[in-house]
Amino acid sequence: MATALHLQRGLRERLRRGEAEITVVEPRAYFTYHPLLAEVAAGSIDPRHVVVPLRRILPDCRVLTARITRIEHFARRALADAAGPGEPPAPVELPYDILVVAPGSVSRTAPVPGLAEHGLRFSTVGEAVNLRNHVLEQLDLASATRDPALRQAALTFVFVGAGYAGVGALAELEDMARTAVRTYHNIRSEDLRWVLVEATDRILAGESPDLAEHTLGQLRERGVDIRLRTTLESALGGVVALSDGSRFEARTLVWTAGVRPSPLLRETDLPLDTLGRVRCLATLQAVGPDGRALPGVWAAGDCAAVPDPGADGAPCASNVQHAFAQAELLARNIEVALDGGPHAPGLAGYRPGPAACSTSLGLRRAVAHTRSGGRITGRRAWWLHRARHLRRLPSAERRVRVLMDWVFGGVFSRETVSLGAMEHPRTAFEDGFGPGPGRPPGAGPEAPR
Repeated sequence: MATALHLQRGLRERLRRGEAEITVVEPRAYFTYHPLLAEVAAGSIDPRHVVVPLRRILPDCRVLTARITRIEHFARRALADAAGPGEPPAPVELPYDILVVAPGSVSRTAPVPGLAEHGLRFSTVGEAVNLRNHVLEQLDLASATRDPALRQAALTFVFVGAGYAGVGALAELEDMARTAVRTYHNIRSEDLRWVLVEATDRILAGESPDLAEHTLGQLRERGVDIRLRTTLESALGGVVALSDGSRFEARTLVWTAGVRPSPLLRETDLPLDTLGRVRCLATLQAVGPDGRALPGVWAAGDCAAVPDPGADGAPCASNVQHAFAQAELLARNIEVALDGGPHAPGLAGYRPGPAACSTSLGLRRAVAHTRSGGRITGRRAWWLHRARHLRRLPSAERRVRVLMDWVFGGVFSRETVSLGAMEHPRTAFEDGFGPGPGRPPGAGPEAPR
């Protein structure tokens, strides 16, 4: 979406004169600003305020709500399906002159027994809201039950993967839960158990070692049990088994162990690397069989293997900073190529700027890099983190709404009510029929939803 936004700005005059047309194909009719999902889960931001309708911010583009099923670049066409889930296929053929590939990434899973049945993802707004409701429901359950084993399982929260998403989600939810238990007569914050499992020897692999170590210390001071060089071996029956030999029951298991390129790329004839990303030159053009630019194909973001000069030519890491910077450069290079051809001398290579990453650790706590190379923590880092993401939101209206969420959050206490019933709104209606001869056929909780 960021790529389309920059292209729309750069080609606005051509678009309005009818000299160019941009078609954006996206299964969802909105853009999600993922770096703020942790604050959505914690209740600091209204879920609607981190999504932006594509047609509103891309008025000069043709937005097609569909799913790409195949790309045949040799024929310069893409095939899409505009049907919704469970509906008959609605195929659409899209001829093109220039293809921009930016489908991003999806969660990387692993064949861990029990993970599919008991694990929770954290990559969409719906999943963030679901996780928030789930955590609050576990507090309700723990407060109501008299079974000590069930109570302990309800108060145990396990996160697998200590990247930005995992650390940010755990820290924000731990902070929210600490606030929530103040309203329970029989739960203390010391009763909550938070476990962070990481396969490598450090958290926040994309951060500098000293800032990652500072974050590790901050979380451990808050009582978070961090297991480094440890993997999840099983989650069968709600029992978490780790590679260090420990086993314990947990009713919350959140999987944030990295991402992988969108599987749609496998349905193309584009050149891919061993991880399934589009192989690119520094100019963000796809690499052809002869090692030169493949005419008419550009890629950016998590799905693109773009050489990083600062890492001896290894591909750039999958993070928001690279994705936004590459989107801006790709739009400029396409403008140049439209005037001077795919080998125009004005095409620029991607050179990452100074690290400007940050992650929130809860209210008034964060860690961040400054563009000058400095590193800050605490409240100053928290303000910088929020200012950066407020600026990056692609809608002035959404920036105002998020800012107001933060302002009201600073004036009033956090809202800690679970709205889990919203996920199954028909349940109460179906239960009202009950068993018996007067029940309509197919009605009731067992009816498909």
